[in-house]
Amino acid sequence: MEKTRQPARRVALTAVAAALFALGAPGAGAANVTDADVLNDATNTKQVVTFGMGTQGQRFSPLTAINTDTVKNLVPVWSFSFGGEKQRGQESQPLIQDGKMYVTASYSRIFALDVKTGKKLWKYEHRLPDGIMPCCDVVNRGAALYDNLVIFGTLDAQLVALNKDTGKVVWKEKVDDYAAGYSMTAAPIIVKGMVISGVSGGEFGVVGRMEARDAKTGKKIWVRPVVEGHMGYKYDAEGKAIENGISGTTNKTWPGDLWKTGGAATWNGATYDPETNLIFAGTGNPSPWNSHLRPGDNLFSSATVAIDPDTGKIAWHYQTTPHDGWDFDGVNEFVSFDYKGKDGKVVKAGGKADRNGFFFVLDRTNGKLLNAFPFVNKITWAKSIDLKTGRPVYDDSNRPGDPSKSADGKKGEVVFAAPSFLGGKNQQQIAYNPQTGLFYVPANEWGMDIWNEPISYKKGAAYLGAGFTIKPLNEDYIGALRAVDPVSGKIVWEAKNNAPLWGGAMSTAGGLTFYGTPEGYLKALDAKTGKELWSFQTGSGVVAPPVTWEQDGEQYIAVVSGWGGAVPLWGGDVAQRVNFLEQGGSVWVFKLHKS
Repeated sequence: MEKTRQPARRVALTAVAAALFALGAPGAGAANVTDADVLNDATNTKQVVTFGMGTQGQRFSPLTAINTDTVKNLVPVWSFSFGGEKQRGQESQPLIQDGKMYVTASYSRIFALDVKTGKKLWKYEHRLPDGIMPCCDVVNRGAALYDNLVIFGTLDAQLVALNKDTGKVVWKEKVDDYAAGYSMTAAPIIVKGMVISGVSGGEFGVVGRMEARDAKTGKKIWVRPVVEGHMGYKYDAEGKAIENGISGTTNKTWPGDLWKTGGAATWNGATYDPETNLIFAGTGNPSPWNSHLRPGDNLFSSATVAIDPDTGKIAWHYQTTPHDGWDFDGVNEFVSFDYKGKDGKVVKAGGKADRNGFFFVLDRTNGKLLNAFPFVNKITWAKSIDLKTGRPVYDDSNRPGDPSKSADGKKGEVVFAAPSFLGGKNQQQIAYNPQTGLFYVPANEWGMDIWNEPISYKKGAAYLGAGFTIKPLNEDYIGALRAVDPVSGKIVWEAKNNAPLWGGAMSTAGGLTFYGTPEGYLKALDAKTGKELWSFQTGSGVVAPPVTWEQDGEQYIAVVSGWGGAVPLWGGDVAQRVNFLEQGGSVWVFKLHKS
C-alpha cells in the first residue's frame, strides 16, 4: 500500500486525535498511545509503537535523512547492555514513543531507556518458574504499546502489562500451562483496543490459537483455536465463556483424536490490515511431525488464517503446506501491500515468504492465490505450487518414510529434503518497499536428512516423531538477503552471507535496506541494486530487526544484538559451522555524524 494514501477510517481517527489534543481533553496532553497512534504508526516518523513498524508489517519508513548519499556518515550514539549472564538469543524489535525506548530481552525481561542517551529508566524481570519448555531458545521478539501500558508475553505463557512510565505491573494474566509445553515468544499487537496474542509450543502438542483481550484490563474478549475441531469462545462482561463456533469441521481433515493435540502454534504473532479489518496469523506445524499418523490436510496448520477482530471468527485461510511432513510451519508474517498484476489491475494483497521455500501472494480480502514462486534455489518436497488449485505439486518420494513399514518398525526411510525445517525463511522478518515494489527477504539455503519414528503424546514431552540433521548446501554461503519482485517472481539482487541470516530487514524512502548478520554486522544496502553502502560491527550476532524514527529533527536507527535462537540449538552441521560466534545482549542506536 502506498503510505501516502490512508484509509478514510485512519484519517478520521487521526483528525479526532488531533482535535482532542488541541482542546486539551483529559489525557490528551499525556503521552498515552491511542488507537490512532497504532493505525498511523507506518506514517508517523516520530514513533515506533507496533511490531512491524505499522500494523500491516511492511517495515518501511518514509524517512529520508539517512539515504544512499549520507549513510556513510552513520555512527553509533550509544549502546546499552542487557547485562547479567542471561545472554542467549536477542530477537527483540524496540518500540519508540515520547523519547523512550521499550525493548525486551532473553528470559522475559523488558527495559525502558532514554532514546537520546541510553540511560536506563526502569527494568522488569519476570520471575520464571523451573521447568519452562521453550522450543527454540529463551527469546522474546518484542512488546506492544497501548494507553499508558507496555505489554509483552513471557516464557511461562503469561501476558504482563506494565505502566510504561514506572515499570510497575498493572495486570498479569495466565494464558496457558507452561508444564504442558505452552510459552510465548512473539510480540503482541493492538487492534481496536484489544491486545492480540498467540502461543508457542508446537513441538509439545499444544493447541494453537489467537486470543483477544481488553488491552487496559487483560480480560478475555475472544479466543480462536487454529486446529480444526476446537471450539472458539467469546466472553461477556463477567468473563463467562460463550461458545462461538468450532474451527472447521471436526475430523474433516484430521483423523481420530490427533486434532486434540494438533499443534499449529501461532508462535510468530500476527499483522492487522485496517482496510479489510482482518488479523492475519501464521500457524505452525501440525503435531506430531510424523505425517503418516495424521492423513489429511490437517487444518489449520501450516497456514495463514484471517480472523475478523470483531467476531473472533475465521474469515478465510490459505494452507501453504497441507499435510506438512517436514516441520515447515506457516507462521511467517503476512505483509499487506497493493499488488499490480500482469493484467494491470491493483489488488489488495499480502506477501509471505514461507518456511517451505515458496513466496506466496494472496488476495487479502478472500485468501485467493495470486502468485507463488521459489525464493530459494533448492526445493525438493514439491515441484511447484499449482496457481489454479492453490495446492503444492508434491514430490511424494521426498516425504520421510513411514516407520511402521520399515524392517524394524522404528525408523522410516531417510530422505534428504530442502529447505531444512529451519526454513527458507524463519522468524527473521521481511520488509516491503512501496517505492521499489520489492520485498527484502533474509533467506537461507540449507537442507536436511529427515526420518520418521513412532511417537505418542505425553503431556509436557517432546512430540516430534522424527529425527533430522541439518546440512549446508553451499561452501561459500548459507544466508542471502534477496530482493524479490512479487509480480515477476524474480530475484532482482542478492547479498550472500556465510552464516544463516536470522535477523529481520527494514527498508526506507532514503533508498536503503538494513539488515543484520550473525557475524555481528548491521548493514545498509542500496535498495535498488543491493550494493553495500555501510556496515557496523555490534560485537555479537544480530538476529533481530532494525527500526528507525525521528527525534528532535534527526533520524535514528536502532537494532538489538545478541547471537542465539534456533540455529545453534537445532542446526546440526550448520551449528558446528558457526560455533565460533559469540553470544551477547545489547541494543545499539545510530544517527548521522554532524561535522
